[in-house]
Amino acid sequence: MHPALSRILICRTDNIGDVVLTLPLAGFLKGAIPGVQVDMVCRAYAAPVVRCCRHVDRVLALEELDIDRLFQDREYDTVIFAFPHRAIGRAARRAHVPNRVGSSHRLHHWISCNRLAHFSRARSNLHEAQLNFALLKPLGIERQPALDEIWPLYGLQAPGEAGIGQLFDPTRFNLILHPKSNGNGREWPLARYTELAALLSKDPGIAVWVTGSRAEGELLAREAPELLASPNVRNLCGQVDLDGLVALIGMADGLVASGTGPLHVAAALGRPTLGLFPPIKPIDIARWGALGQRAESLCGEQACGSCTEAAHCRCMEAISARQVAQVVAGWRSTSAQQRGQRMEEAAA
Repeated sequence: MHPALSRILICRTDNIGDVVLTLPLAGFLKGAIPGVQVDMVCRAYAAPVVRCCRHVDRVLALEELDIDRLFQDREYDTVIFAFPHRAIGRAARRAHVPNRVGSSHRLHHWISCNRLAHFSRARSNLHEAQLNFALLKPLGIERQPALDEIWPLYGLQAPGEAGIGQLFDPTRFNLILHPKSNGNGREWPLARYTELAALLSKDPGIAVWVTGSRAEGELLAREAPELLASPNVRNLCGQVDLDGLVALIGMADGLVASGTGPLHVAAALGRPTLGLFPPIKPIDIARWGALGQRAESLCGEQACGSCTEAAHCRCMEAISARQVAQVVAGWRSTSAQQRGQRMEEAAA
């Protein structure tokens, strides 16, 4: 018999990409349980993205919480630890939250949680977004969605930002390159991004926008000055906050990145998205690939077997700039056809 579920808190306090891949869980719960309230606690830096999700009723920033009062101020009947948090787990146990769900592979969950999900993220062949649904099994919900069932559940909508719209030239194909990942994954080499920008410069109809944090922009200026100096490239590193970046991605014609937050934001927003990954478990496409109506991913043909550090990954180097340029060319062709159809419809 299923427990009563009416006020659910999802705890996901790690990185933006992980948080985005948890949003379909909220979307499923909202669709499956009429009238349910679904809140999410996340890190403050990820909160602007979650606030763009129509399936999340309330966003709680971890750094702004009084954890000891969390379950006194809000009467949740269920808390789902999509990412473990010891203090929140202890607070939920003290408050006698009826349903406290966590992975059995975290020892402290055996104390703080009363409903354990028995699965291993590290050894699974499922995608990260699918693995989140294993946390519903202790609640009596047997749900294992296929990958093509995931992306319609994101519920992510880009915010309107007047200044962002002025950046783009509507007559050109506006492509975002997000080269860095804050050290969270294997990155495509900066030399490859530089080669890609050079290839794309042959098409004057393509405008390239490089995004990242201020610190990442400074790194690019030191280590990839040719990329930023390319005449078809504009450097936006450190010039937009997260709200602005989500708005920018929502208006872009495409985005290229490795396994990082903006990649999953773009896929969730339905933008043409290309993820670049190594063929190495558990950081490969099968686990972290971009999921979206217009998302795709590339990786090298096989693991080189000699990677010793993320900064010099020959698996990532094996993805050529020409391969990526061919994907962008396909997007460009489709975009041009769609623009032509709109113009014909407007003239009819």
